[in-house]
Amino acid sequence: MDPFSAEGELLNIRNAFHQGQYQEVIDFDTSKLSSDNTLPAQVLKWRAQIANGQAKVVLDQLAKESNSPDNVAVKAFALLNTGKSTQAQEEAEELAETSAENATVQVMAGTILQAVGKSEEALTLLSKHQGNLEAIALIVQIHLQQNRTDLALKEVTAARKWAQDNLLVNIAESWLGLRLGGDKYQQAFYVFDEMAQTPSTSTAKSLIGQAVAEMHLGRFPEAEAALQQALEKEPENADAIANSIVLNVFSGKESSELKR
Repeated sequence: MDPFSAEGELLNIRNAFHQGQYQEVIDFDTSKLSSDNTLPAQVLKWRAQIANGQAKVVLDQLAKESNSPDNVAVKAFALLNTGKSTQAQEEAEELAETSAENATVQVMAGTILQAVGKSEEALTLLSKHQGNLEAIALIVQIHLQQNRTDLALKEVTAARKWAQDNLLVNIAESWLGLRLGGDKYQQAFYVFDEMAQTPSTSTAKSLIGQAVAEMHLGRFPEAEAALQQALEKEPENADAIANSIVLNVFSGKESSELKR
């Protein structure tokens, strides 16, 4: 891959975002990026702030920006994360009508529509992607939520043909593997374990993925250790807490034994 191509310039910040390294994304130096990549990088920074619980801060920042489709899409997502789901849905539906070809709109509006129960509308919007891997990953998530593993598999298989080594494709394939079961559990474990056990990429998000794979493989002590590490990094992480409760049930422990 050409390190100066659009994909090459954004590869590190995108990978950091998808691995859950949100502070690294926020702190990422974008001063040397080409002009074409300044806005996509800023969008990732705003999304990382939202993921870190700073949606209101992002709304304040966006109030000073133009009403470009990218900015409005992030604003709508921030509104969703401040509990204003009706306003977020209205913004998302308008964006889907006027700017459906925009990659940020596809992911942000698609996420909002799925969150408010508009799965088919979300899929219609996401289907307009032109190689947008985030859109593909979101399509896979929606199909898995619909228990349509066949459609999720179709999306992953198609993406694998042209984005073979992409981290996001590996993660999406791992989500699918956790649903398909069998030897796919172990394959999913390898992906999450590699991220979780590498100091530079270990995050609560990757540790939770590792723990879920460990649970499916019946390795409860290892799953517990991974979840404890996740909670040490993010004590209020809802996914870590929920999976710890599930693990306690599987292990025959009381949920009150969950250490927080």
